[in-house]
Amino acid sequence: MKLHRGPGLFLFLFLCVLGASYALASRLGYLDRLQERYFPSTRVAVRLSPGDFPAGVAAPVADVASVPLRPVLIGFSPRGSSAGLLVAAGGATTLDNPVPPPGAAQGLLKTAYALDARAVLFAKEEDLRHALAIGAENGGVDMATLSVDRLAAWAPALRDAAPRTLMLVGRSRGQEALAAVGVADLASLRGKRLGVYPYGSSHYFALWLLARAGLRITDVRWVELPTTLDAGRALREGRADAVVGLWGDVELAARDRGGAVLATTADAPHLVATVLVARGDFSARYPDAVRRVLRGLLDTGQSVLKDPTAGARMLGEVAPYLGDPIEAIRSAPPATLADNRAFFGLSGEAPVTYDELFQSAAALFQKLKQGPPVPPAEDTKDLGALKYVSEARGP
Repeated sequence: MKLHRGPGLFLFLFLCVLGASYALASRLGYLDRLQERYFPSTRVAVRLSPGDFPAGVAAPVADVASVPLRPVLIGFSPRGSSAGLLVAAGGATTLDNPVPPPGAAQGLLKTAYALDARAVLFAKEEDLRHALAIGAENGGVDMATLSVDRLAAWAPALRDAAPRTLMLVGRSRGQEALAAVGVADLASLRGKRLGVYPYGSSHYFALWLLARAGLRITDVRWVELPTTLDAGRALREGRADAVVGLWGDVELAARDRGGAVLATTADAPHLVATVLVARGDFSARYPDAVRRVLRGLLDTGQSVLKDPTAGARMLGEVAPYLGDPIEAIRSAPPATLADNRAFFGLSGEAPVTYDELFQSAAALFQKLKQGPPVPPAEDTKDLGALKYVSEARGP
């Protein structure tokens, strides 16, 4: 049978030559150059950030300075447990006015540990998050006290800061509260207006209360408040039927309108835990400063538990909305070394550990579709300094 060369054979040979040319051009890089020249928009633009690299890469090879040559700035939003920080720093300052007033008393960190540290006051947790994200070198802070649920919610946004949890500062045992007017119990919140600041620990507590009452997210009408401190005002002005905020603020507002406090974190004393978080680059560069801060906070926390007078005076000056400062400290006392050991699984037992609290909060926010995936709890803590202090102080 005689074979005939038709147009298909030439097409086949052409395609073979074209394929070989494409492979050769791709291997030699000619295709990339053509694409970059004629179709630059089709190339994926990769944005690099500090979070792509380990936080400690810029730390000095040798100990140039064991502590910063400037004040260590520790941001906080006032809670009862903040009394220990205030005693340690000698009072509070703000980013707008970071210099202590003339004649201000020196804190324990300065007198006992030769560390110039300042407690920087923030009324909004959002502002505290931003300050931690940019760091003290850029007008922010080196460390911050955050609730574990906030850290879980903000971990992706704080990726470039590489936040590392260092210690437990305290737990809320009645500091956050839900107060209502014309609402008999938690189940009666269905269909009511619930006011809450969505970027604070009070929001996390509100979610727990709904779960406890068997209510869905859509069973209440959410009223977003600009800050936690607006909860009492919203209830007093009738903008919400119920609010979640600080006990000293919302209890007074509810009483003024004939309402009542329906629940507090005394019902869930292991839910809202405040921890000290440091920027990764700061803790890597100044590990000795971190150890001094931990020692100082443990010392002042213990002194506040024994005699809260000095801490209560300072707390009352910076946060009168907490109500009676002695009561505020009682409802959110500073954590002890034993509390820290148990919370982080170093020794003893705790009903809820840091890892459990962080992971459950992260899973909840993912369930609510609030933000991108969160790193594992193990990647958000650095217990080196806590272990060092714990071993030095013994059982």
